[in-house]
Order: sequence, then C-alpha cells, then structure tokens
Amino acid sequence: MNKLQQLAAPTGRFFLSLIFVTSGLSKITQYEGTQGYMEAMGVPRALLPLVILTEVVGGLAVMLGWKTRYAAFALAGFSALSALLFHADFSDQSEMTSFMKNIALAGGFLVIFAQGAGSYAIDNRNKNES
Repeated sequence: MNKLQQLAAPTGRFFLSLIFVTSGLSKITQYEGTQGYMEAMGVPRALLPLVILTEVVGGLAVMLGWKTRYAAFALAGFSALSALLFHADFSDQSEMTSFMKNIALAGGFLVIFAQGAGSYAIDNRNKNES
C-alpha cells in the first residue's frame, strides 16, 4: 500500500469525526440552548448527556481508530436518526442539505464499520505486535 493510501484512512476518520467532537463540545458550552432546541423538536431534554457522550466519545474513538467498528456503527445510527428527527423538513432547502449531510455521514461511517479502521489506528496496535 502506498503512503497516500495509508494516510487516507486516518485522514478520513479525522474529517468524519471532527464535526461530532466539535458539536458535542459546543453542546456542553450551550447546554440550556441545546436542551430548548431538542424539546422544540420533540426530543426529551434528558437525552442531551447521552447525545454529548455519543458525539464526543464516539467521534474521538473513530478519530483515533479505537473500537472503530462499534463507534462507527453508533455514529451511523446517530447520524441517520438526527437527520430524521431534526432535518426532515424537505420544504426548506437548508434542512434538506442538512438531512443529506447526515445521511452521507451515516454512509461514511457504515463504510468504516464494514472495512475497519484502516492504517494508523489504535485497533491495529496488537496486530503489529504479533
């Protein structure tokens, strides 16, 4: 495998995960506003800690390549569910764009779930030691 191919997996994991890590961290600093938005969309505010945990821990796990398949599967489901709950107003072009972005993210995470973390991943550390 050439160097460019080796760098594609960690770079892709980083790009896919960055939106979740930053979004999760911003939800901490804007906690009450996020709770209000969730409630306005019919989602119980009590779920916010789980949302933050999923975004930050799941995002970091994929980014670092740790328990990658599990984290990618969780974030794929999270992305699809978020699209349906928060962005299904297809009469609004910006919501349609957000819906499609979330669906595309889910697709990317499903590819990681199917293929694994790729190079430069914590998941591979035991494979390299044998």
